[in-house]
Amino acid sequence: MRRIVLGLIFLAVSITLIVSCLVIFGTAKPPKPLSSVTNPFATMNYSGLPPIERYRMRDGAELSFRYYPARSKQVAVLIHGSAGSSSDMHAMAQALQASGVAVYVPDLRGHGANYPHGDVVYTGQLDDDMADFLHVVQPSHPDAKWTLIGFSSGGGFALRVAAEPIGRRFDRYILLSPFLRYDARTVRRSAPSPDNPKVQKEQAWSTTSTGRILGLLVLDEVGIHRFDGLPVIHFAVPPNIPSVTANYSWRMQQSFQPHNDFRADIRSVSKPMWVFVGENDQLFLPEKFQEVFDAERKDIPVTILHGLGHSDMATSAEAIRVVVATFEKNGMGHL
Repeated sequence: MRRIVLGLIFLAVSITLIVSCLVIFGTAKPPKPLSSVTNPFATMNYSGLPPIERYRMRDGAELSFRYYPARSKQVAVLIHGSAGSSSDMHAMAQALQASGVAVYVPDLRGHGANYPHGDVVYTGQLDDDMADFLHVVQPSHPDAKWTLIGFSSGGGFALRVAAEPIGRRFDRYILLSPFLRYDARTVRRSAPSPDNPKVQKEQAWSTTSTGRILGLLVLDEVGIHRFDGLPVIHFAVPPNIPSVTANYSWRMQQSFQPHNDFRADIRSVSKPMWVFVGENDQLFLPEKFQEVFDAERKDIPVTILHGLGHSDMATSAEAIRVVVATFEKNGMGHL
């Protein structure tokens, strides 16, 4: 009996040591800046950028957003991508405003003017933040039609919202090069495919601390979430830019994407949705989006835009024209 007890103690100590080593030492180095993704934002014209405004959340935090007013019964909420901020969506927001659409662009918690960067208090807090944000701004637009537009990770988050009860508070969704999941068929994992040699994968957009994540998963299984705020994802962004978020914690990473079963999210969408992706996307395989969405829903159109890269979907005149045209074609324009 004593030998069994000692064996169990030894096993418990061994597992604890292994998990501790994974959490402490299972980290990855940040990647070098990926200019093909960051340059379109760095060179965008930011003249006329609205000032930061604040709204109060259920936990007392005051989060930031920008507002582009328009006298219309159409309102769009724009969600930036990973490591980004509300200013990244400026060109898109200006064009929509010019077409007669009122636009809100929040900095998600842990991004932009919201500090500390890269973390939330608990997994799923961004969902609650969106509910609180709508509670604040929707009364100012009675009888308006609301559209949620998300770029990259923001597109994945928009899909997450669409699958939840809060998703019914939006009337339409537009996803721009949405991140679905690290192991989705849409993720580009190697050098350019033979059918599209123009796409060059310079390097990864992010590096993942896989060992740390494995350790945190074990801890989560036994109800220990104390270390979920440790960084696990590092982005290929330039250093020392105040509006940029360089890394995400485990709970932020889990919050700023679709649910783990993203296919179930697609099946759960109850409002009209459109998906757009660039032909030369450096991070995703554009031809796979149609397969992924068609496998779950035949009524969500996927459009590949010729000659555009990943960040072009939020910054280029062509992508912006397509988004504005989608509003006009589908009754989302000026009323």
